[in-house]
Amino acid sequence: MPDITHTGTGHGPEPVAARRHQEHFFAELDETGLGAVDAVDDSGAPSSLWGEAWKKLRRRAIFWVSAFIIVLVCAVAAFPTLFTSLDPRFCELGNSLDGPTAGHPFGFDRQGCDIYARTIYGARASVTVGVLATIAVVIIGTIIGAVAGFFGGWFDTILSRITDIFFAIPLVLAAIVIMQVFSQHRNTLTVAAVLAAFGWTQIARITRGSVMSVKNNDYVTAAESLGVSRLSALTKHILPNAAAPIIVYSTVALGIFIVAEATLSFLGIGLPPSITSWGGDISKAQASLRSNATVLFYPAGALALTVLGFIMMGDAVRDALDPKVRTR
Repeated sequence: MPDITHTGTGHGPEPVAARRHQEHFFAELDETGLGAVDAVDDSGAPSSLWGEAWKKLRRRAIFWVSAFIIVLVCAVAAFPTLFTSLDPRFCELGNSLDGPTAGHPFGFDRQGCDIYARTIYGARASVTVGVLATIAVVIIGTIIGAVAGFFGGWFDTILSRITDIFFAIPLVLAAIVIMQVFSQHRNTLTVAAVLAAFGWTQIARITRGSVMSVKNNDYVTAAESLGVSRLSALTKHILPNAAAPIIVYSTVALGIFIVAEATLSFLGIGLPPSITSWGGDISKAQASLRSNATVLFYPAGALALTVLGFIMMGDAVRDALDPKVRTR
């Protein structure tokens, strides 16, 4: 068949014969990158969420800085005698508001107590209250949030309304009122229990939302179709995959509860004076603020550094576990 050509003003299609004689260019095989793709070893097991999170965490300076602060504070709280040999309750009025001397790097407070020793021993009470309150909050909030999110229906309705009622009560205000009742029995367990009684609502909400987003995944449906009970599916398949936001908030909540304990002790309704705490020392230092501000600086600085460490750790863990951040 003869070639069909089209005539025109130059704006129409080109002749078929002309198109046949056009040169064609093909990319070289090396330029396509297929060799590099084929060279990738995909025989290994895929990394888990926690494995990927650890790879991301160990590359961040904020994680190592916060981990150092947390480890140091925990070591001070657990083994204070390794950092000082002085008794924080031993005071001499003759040393009142004296500056730093040999063996007393922070000087003395108004009662003549060694500030360094009290700062070291104050970590134990504050960290203990924070850890106990956080553990209790995680247990209570996880159970309530998981049951509400997984079973739904009237479980969700009742538990969500109870959570809303407790959520509307300010944590510190409720703790102030309740601690007045236990004024004769104030200790670390009492303070931790009161803080946990009103501090579990946020974790319950987070757990509920996380469980609701996980429970309809295919692996949960497959497990239930194989005869796994609903309770086993919740504890073995749903909660482990919904734990990431719970862990993130728990890290931040620990710092929040340490601040709450210090606030109660500062107001004189938290830990008794017989227990050394940063909040109590900050309260006592108010009277010396104008004449010797360093008396307030050391316990307040230790409190701020501890809370900063936990908040930084929470931010680092959140960024490592957040799918939106991990895909950037």
